[in-house]
Amino acid sequence: MTIACVGITVLDRVFRVSELPTTGGKFVAKKYFEIGGGPAATAAVAISKLGHPVEFIGRVGADDVAQAMQREFTQYGVGQAHIRTIDGATSSFSAILVDDAGERMIINYQDDQLSRDPVWLKQINFDQFQSVLCDVRWIAGAKYALEQAKYLGIPSVLDADITPEDIGELVALADHVAFSEPGLAKFSQVDDPLEGLRIAQTKTDGTVYVTVGSKGCYWLEGDELCHQPGFKVDVVDTTGAGDVFHGAFALAVADQMSARDAVTFSSAVAALKCTKMGGREGVPDRSTAEAFIKANA
Repeated sequence: MTIACVGITVLDRVFRVSELPTTGGKFVAKKYFEIGGGPAATAAVAISKLGHPVEFIGRVGADDVAQAMQREFTQYGVGQAHIRTIDGATSSFSAILVDDAGERMIINYQDDQLSRDPVWLKQINFDQFQSVLCDVRWIAGAKYALEQAKYLGIPSVLDADITPEDIGELVALADHVAFSEPGLAKFSQVDDPLEGLRIAQTKTDGTVYVTVGSKGCYWLEGDELCHQPGFKVDVVDTTGAGDVFHGAFALAVADQMSARDAVTFSSAVAALKCTKMGGREGVPDRSTAEAFIKANA
């Protein structure tokens, strides 16, 4: 069986700089490259590189950007049977600045002409999937996919990153809600991630998690607050780390890992990704991730 990743695919245009700008002006990049990005799309690549079949489900425009992203999907072995091409729309792309410390600044563009209507998802038999991962860049599509997962008894994961839209319905539907720290702050309306986690738990019957960068991941099991520290690596680029975490987590859920083992596995895969430039290049295969976990137990 395969895993479904529902959401956005993006072409990342990455500029390497010494320091992230803090004022307006002209700056010189030390390096430039293009690579696919987007939460659900990068999660799909991570799942495939970890050795599991995966399908990306989302929308693109009829343009060269879409062709470049789909060529990369082919390279990584990501299924594309359920990609919808929207005539007259521009595919999503981002400008990304990465500094010498590995921190990044992302500016994303998503065309309003990329239809948000999920009616075409009704053509997909979700019963074929072992788990379903959704990002919050396509709310209507995520809602439909999570509803299908709940109806069919398929475990689901929500990548609850920051977004201007209300994600309350998605949080309520998902079995596992993995927040980014800013995503949780916006959703809970409090800055303390641990307090925010307890607020989020009142909005869903699923399990809630929050990733806090190098500090690792916190989650709730009943009233118990659990924590997995971040793995220490030589960071080159944090771009895509959260997306890779969520992809590995969807695979762990499909494999019926415990919450502790799922978080440990996902944290290790995301940490290894950070040792190389780009949101996808550093994603390890499964044996490498498992060896890394064993060596850092």
